[in-house]
Amino acid sequence: MKKAFKNIGLAIAFAISTTSCADLLDLQPEGSLTEQTTFTTYNNFIAYAWQFYGVFPGYDANVPNSEVHSDLFATANTNATSDWIWQRVVIPGSSPNYSDPFSRIRAINIMLDNIDQAAQLTDEEKKHIRSIGYFFKAFNYMDLLNKYSSAIWVENTVNDGDTDVLYGTPASRDEIAQKILDMLTFSEQNIKPEGDGINTINTHVVRALLSRFGLREGTWRKYHALNDVTKYLQASHEASTKLINDFPNLHADYDELFNSESLANVDEVLLYKQYEMNQITHSLASLARNSAGRWDLTKNAVDLYLLRDGETRWTSNLFAGDQTPYDEFRNRDIRLYYTVPPPFRVQVSHPSYTWGYTNNAADREYIDLMDELSVPTRKTLPTMNWQGLIVIQEPHFVDYNLGQPFNVTFTGYRFYKFSNKINMIQNVDINDAPIFRMGEILLNHVETAYELENINQNVIDETINKLRARGQVASLQIDNIPADPTRDAEISPLLWEIRRERAVELMGEGFRFDDLRRWKKMDYAVERKIGRYITKGVDVPANSPIPILNNATAGYIAYEGQAPTPFPEHYYLYPIPSAEIVLNDNIKQNPDW
Repeated sequence: MKKAFKNIGLAIAFAISTTSCADLLDLQPEGSLTEQTTFTTYNNFIAYAWQFYGVFPGYDANVPNSEVHSDLFATANTNATSDWIWQRVVIPGSSPNYSDPFSRIRAINIMLDNIDQAAQLTDEEKKHIRSIGYFFKAFNYMDLLNKYSSAIWVENTVNDGDTDVLYGTPASRDEIAQKILDMLTFSEQNIKPEGDGINTINTHVVRALLSRFGLREGTWRKYHALNDVTKYLQASHEASTKLINDFPNLHADYDELFNSESLANVDEVLLYKQYEMNQITHSLASLARNSAGRWDLTKNAVDLYLLRDGETRWTSNLFAGDQTPYDEFRNRDIRLYYTVPPPFRVQVSHPSYTWGYTNNAADREYIDLMDELSVPTRKTLPTMNWQGLIVIQEPHFVDYNLGQPFNVTFTGYRFYKFSNKINMIQNVDINDAPIFRMGEILLNHVETAYELENINQNVIDETINKLRARGQVASLQIDNIPADPTRDAEISPLLWEIRRERAVELMGEGFRFDDLRRWKKMDYAVERKIGRYITKGVDVPANSPIPILNNATAGYIAYEGQAPTPFPEHYYLYPIPSAEIVLNDNIKQNPDW
């Protein structure tokens, strides 16, 4: 059973039960909850701070939805292509991307402003509570900085009459970034090492955010030609170094990180969002399992996964070609099998909860493999819908679904990384979601090492090669890097491999769009998105409506057309909502919007 005390799941359930975290105190009955009565004891402060945990998305559809703005995901639905890629983004009148962080910051500031007046707190307790507030304030300002590159700095609680703040001048990127770094540095030095119990903000979690922020800010500054690159990269590198020293080993089972009823005893996971039946659940596993083309990987994404010998699909003798799904998936990094359903075919009289093998031995190759790699509650084959109805085959196309309009795909590479059979109730899933884990930290560490010109084989061994070992892939050797013919010529072979590993390890976890933005490589995303190789008359009927590139009868699936190019320079930042500019003359729209 899961723990039901001091966990993020219940904290977020509390947070969403309130109309607005900024108005938390105002919503209580008169006399029952005020700043004077709330901010007295240590436990009261901690209880108030639980609402801040609601900022973590966990298994929210917006996470994989953001991936569609990158090169590695596609919905392939005519009316669901990315507005960013297809240049359809318009300036909104208002946007939660802009307003929600400020609402959360107001609630945080209320707590911060009351710490010094709390006579019952010791100095150490005050520092700890301030560290929690600074952590979450930094997290929210990171979001604003990432999207808009500047923001109004709000030092204290803002009331309706505080016009100097409400209508003030936004702080520059330099100012906001420095304040984020200062807050996280304070938190690292002053937060209780173990936080307030299991699965709470502690020293390790603060360092994880420092690692994430420093990498994001440092590389944004490098590739967008700004100053202070090294300062932020170094902050990230130092934080990740400390974490690697404290957590030298990865969890052995990659799939278990995302498909566990409880992550309480998984050391690699530094912080997670807990889901609990009848308290807080999600629908992402069900949506992934029953996809109607909702989230697919692209051909480019699948081609990133190496063969077991550490070579690319273009250079490995183990690669048998991609004209059949059985050949394409053989001998691959096992993280692929946990992200896209491996191919199979079974005998089923639909609808049925039972199945049998076909007369073709090849149809069971990956059924047997997944029996070795997974367990019945997770990724064993054949796949099934939320009711347990057996899918006849994978890949299972929208336009050739064999009478089963569920668990379908457009590109042929259905995303099912978070799909499992733990709780077979539609849209009531309870697998915990990692928020910070060491897999990401290793990737942050190796990328900053490269950017700081501190890279060597030892760094590769303690980062990329640990991740590859878990994927059952041969190690990367700096002096023997495979010659990937698809490598961006502007990127060195070693950095290409570092970025490949990041893409593979974090596939579908909401990082890729922001990664392309900070690297200034959204030109990858405007390349045409294609899917599997199929042959009409063999894989699907000869008259199948599935479109193939260049209208051929055999080739790569191509539902999406060619996006407009080049990717606009101003699209690297979000447009500021027009209402904010109308209300405050000091706010200027981001360039060229």
